[in-house]
Amino acid sequence: MLTVDAALARIVARHAALPAETVSIADAATRVLAAPVVARLDQPFADLSAMDGYAVRAADCATLPVTLTVVGQAPAGGAYAGTLGAGEAVRIFTGGPLPAGADTIVIQENTKTATAGTVTIVEGMQPSRHIRKRGLDFATGTTGLDAGRRLGPRDIALAAAMNVPWLSVHRRPRVAILATGDELVMPGEPIGPNQILSSSALAVAALVRAWGGEPTLLGIARDTREDIGARIDAGLSSELLVTLGGASVGDHDLVQDVLKAQGFTLDFWRIAMRPGKPLMFAERGTQTALGLPGNPVSTMVCALLFLKPAIERLSGLPGDPVATRRAILGSDVGANDNRQDYVRSRLQRNGAEPPTATPFSVQDSSMLSFLARADGLLVRPAHDPARQAGAAVEVIDFADFGAAF
Repeated sequence: MLTVDAALARIVARHAALPAETVSIADAATRVLAAPVVARLDQPFADLSAMDGYAVRAADCATLPVTLTVVGQAPAGGAYAGTLGAGEAVRIFTGGPLPAGADTIVIQENTKTATAGTVTIVEGMQPSRHIRKRGLDFATGTTGLDAGRRLGPRDIALAAAMNVPWLSVHRRPRVAILATGDELVMPGEPIGPNQILSSSALAVAALVRAWGGEPTLLGIARDTREDIGARIDAGLSSELLVTLGGASVGDHDLVQDVLKAQGFTLDFWRIAMRPGKPLMFAERGTQTALGLPGNPVSTMVCALLFLKPAIERLSGLPGDPVATRRAILGSDVGANDNRQDYVRSRLQRNGAEPPTATPFSVQDSSMLSFLARADGLLVRPAHDPARQAGAAVEVIDFADFGAAF
């Protein structure tokens, strides 16, 4: 059996960033840049006031108090057209352009009005204060966002300020999702004898969408080569086919055989991990197929470890392994066997200190309730010895994914 690291390396190496497309900045959030974003103007576009007050010449304010003649105003979105002369001031507001001839701003709190048309500077006059210089934020031609960056709200704001209305981003990966098994029915459908509800396909579709892909649900294939083959055919326009269940070698596990009959080459199908041993990966030309285990917890853990990096790789990101962080073990655990174990656990937050990870007492891979209540996964390497509470361990912290897991 392959190790988790070896399997992930094969999956990531097989995928590459999809071609670029141009989208409106309004539709670019969560997409990955295929080309850098370069400023098309200076920001600010001129020397601007950072405060409400008066634009003056520092030379006129060498001795305070001093009374100056107010010759005009410069609001945001407007300007004083003249040149400031000796003994003159311009009423200016935050964002207003600095008039020609002025070299500093006196804030309103440090002035008082003596008579109509004049202002007295009483204190706080400092040369070159409260001015946002032209290009302070960025200048024309500045690269503000590099290719390979996933765009968040802050990035959208910066691109908009740079006057870039269209962005070059990698196309979203199309992911077809096929559940298999005579025992499965969709939520809300009549449940026959010996049938169970299909939860994994809906969960994987939600994960694909959260991770930047475009999911397509192919329904539930019954345990016949004909039905599985027809539904796989329907998903062959996607970059990545995800099958759920049926990837082992039992009498009712037909996915491998159907994929091979349709020209896919099997890379591997067993991983030294728990939950999720029957993981399959196959390829045909530019398309890949990832066979996830059927048990719902196994499905989601394997999706996090293997599908997420594959989607990120297709989206234009490196496809790095899911990160772990240090934690303190909250209860004793026995020795591990030859499979890397991902143990559903509660994480007790301890401020800036590592969290305390306490595994649930039951780890059956069909039990979604514990996964929904878990804060993370305790990662136990193969052949890890028995450990006592207080030992340093590694965990995958679900808080790192926000609402994306």
